[in-house]
Amino acid sequence: MFKNKRVLITGGSGFIASHLTKRLLLEGADVTIITKYNSVFENIRLSSIWDDIRVIEADLRNIDSLQQIKGLKPEIVYHMSAYNHVGDSFLHISEALTCNSNATANLLGAYKEFERFVYISTSEVYGYQTSVPFIESMTPFPISPYAVGKYCGELYSQMMRHVYYLPIVIVRPFNTFGPYQSPKAVIGEIMIKCLEGKEIKATVGIQTREFNYVENIIDGLLLAGIRENAVGEIINICAGCEISIKELITLIHKLTESTSELKFGAIPYRPTEIWRMYGDNTKSKEILGWQPLLPFEEGLRESIEWYKGFIKVYKDKKSEFYLLNR
Repeated sequence: MFKNKRVLITGGSGFIASHLTKRLLLEGADVTIITKYNSVFENIRLSSIWDDIRVIEADLRNIDSLQQIKGLKPEIVYHMSAYNHVGDSFLHISEALTCNSNATANLLGAYKEFERFVYISTSEVYGYQTSVPFIESMTPFPISPYAVGKYCGELYSQMMRHVYYLPIVIVRPFNTFGPYQSPKAVIGEIMIKCLEGKEIKATVGIQTREFNYVENIIDGLLLAGIRENAVGEIINICAGCEISIKELITLIHKLTESTSELKFGAIPYRPTEIWRMYGDNTKSKEILGWQPLLPFEEGLRESIEWYKGFIKVYKDKKSEFYLLNR
């Protein structure tokens, strides 16, 4: 599918993007990533393949630095660079908006000679809705600066598609988890606390979310880059299943055989809490021919094993990583 294709991935060292980068290399693609710092120290997720990819150091908010792209002439662009923390975006409003909207405009202004441009949006753009599952035809009602910025990026991409007839696809992945995810994300945080036997404070936990194993999401992103009938579409990438936060924490607690004390109801709900959140995946099945392959619980087990290794390397004073940092 991607053999010898010139592929550009913005934000290539991010959680999902790093998995996509590795998969594209396996597919035989000629991969270039954009990152703020051309240094393996700042891009540890890509350390095993650092010498196999091309790296452009650029900040998408600085349009001058994007002139480098023209010489590469990428055929497929995956735009994944973003300010991506929902809660923290209320503390960093300007950064969240400029990283997620202005950066998209700069990128599409700098280079238009692609065969496919995949804008990676987010399920967070749906925000406040009165029914589930979330369907692409719903009018978004984003309720965080992060989501507002991502939706602005969507709108700009749609405008460029309409004005210049560009081959653009917009995908909305739902919550994703797996190896290399930051412990600031709920599943990573809970897994680490369970493995370390630390107390876990949570809300009552009746709110539901959908969670997708990262390799399933990557399957969908790859297809979005090649399916001809995907051009011009907005497509959810999701399993279409929900789980309450209480059930999620309890399941991770069980799978890790943890001794952590669970304190449900110890923290309040957010004022803008979304009570139910999961997506309809009809379009991803029909247009991309995609559906998740790895079951949810198996994805949790894979992730737990990775976090066990992470804790051992990061905390063990005899590990090579620890000794390297003495």
